[in-house]
Amino acid sequence: MYNTIASLDPDCPLEGRVLPGDELRYVNHHEIRDVLDYKYWTYEEKLLLEFRDAGKIRVSKEAGQDLGLNFESYLMDRPTGCANRCVFCFVDQLPRGMRSTLYFKDDDARLSFLTGNYITCTNLSKREMDRICDLRVSPLNISVHATDGALRSRLLGNPRGAEIMDVLRRFSEAGIFMDCQIVTVPGWNDGAALQKTMEDLASFYPQAVSVSVVPVGLTRHREGLTELSPFTPEGAAACVRQVEAFAEKCLAEYGSRIFFCSDEFYLKAGLPLPPDDYYEGYPQLENGVGLLRLLETEFDDALRFEEYVMENRPFSVATGMAAADFLRSLVKKAGADGTVYGVPNDFLGHTIDVAGLLTGTDLIAHLRGKPLGERLLLPRVMLRHGEGVFLDDLTPADLERELNVPVRIVENDGADLLAAMRGE
Repeated sequence: MYNTIASLDPDCPLEGRVLPGDELRYVNHHEIRDVLDYKYWTYEEKLLLEFRDAGKIRVSKEAGQDLGLNFESYLMDRPTGCANRCVFCFVDQLPRGMRSTLYFKDDDARLSFLTGNYITCTNLSKREMDRICDLRVSPLNISVHATDGALRSRLLGNPRGAEIMDVLRRFSEAGIFMDCQIVTVPGWNDGAALQKTMEDLASFYPQAVSVSVVPVGLTRHREGLTELSPFTPEGAAACVRQVEAFAEKCLAEYGSRIFFCSDEFYLKAGLPLPPDDYYEGYPQLENGVGLLRLLETEFDDALRFEEYVMENRPFSVATGMAAADFLRSLVKKAGADGTVYGVPNDFLGHTIDVAGLLTGTDLIAHLRGKPLGERLLLPRVMLRHGEGVFLDDLTPADLERELNVPVRIVENDGADLLAAMRGE
């Protein structure tokens, strides 16, 4: 059973009263079917819990305090897979022979709420829609891409893609907040289609809290897939201008820009990043919106409050081609003895130029024999979340062995970046 208890946290309210291997079945007479039920119904201060073996147990705790139960499955259920065949699906563009978990396409509303995954809502049953609204599962991260029903159906390869406006309206009326994204594909949902999508989404403000606009990512492994083209620098610049112009209208009308282009758009267009206050608290950092601006802001603050500068010792930084010049500017600003290497992505193709999709194999191939100094700095985003490995399953220890240099993983934090440059 997915609601089987694997372990209990030390000093939790149920320590000594329930054992691993037992099953949680009801909370205050509500059946617990998955993690959403568990999180929602265990929020209250006074609980009546019903277990398979331990029977009924009453618990008093602070509102919102976690019970400390860890289940054999995080979701307490099977993850919901994707029902779409998106023309731009990144998973479909991965080469064969990688670990199986990379090929699973999740489209699970529970993961959207709990871990920030984006969902398309095309696989939601009426029962699940009702439950989301009844439990006020909020916020949700929603991949919209287009609000024109016919266009969205073609983009997603799923007739249910056409239902998006009804879904957004239902969530909005239920008081659910939504962070949305638009993966923009030249010739498909840019230009006039993008304008319509932005206007439709703005009508849901403030429930539609923010919308990121990101460029489509195309690898070299697209055999048999729909023919698509990446953004040119000119096309990227036009998209940035369009989004910024509409965002300024939203700022005047609603008090928020709502719409933000990802950093990748600015880098592709060769345009400067907006200032810190433009991003309104950075609501879409996980989608690459304002990530570099925040990094530089934190870096500048760390420089300003730096009490002393350690002896300059040579180091190197490896990143994707897109951000190489940006990082070189930070190294120069710090007056550090560092060399920044922009590493081409041979594994997925040179149209993929972000650091987060580089493999250990490409890092080794392009850095071997280069002067790397006393340490090599790599951004945390290169490693798979919670796994500590690169996309191709190599580890930082593999790089240290192959390149004969200590590797320092740098958090996405300007102060940590400066400390790594200083050798701290």
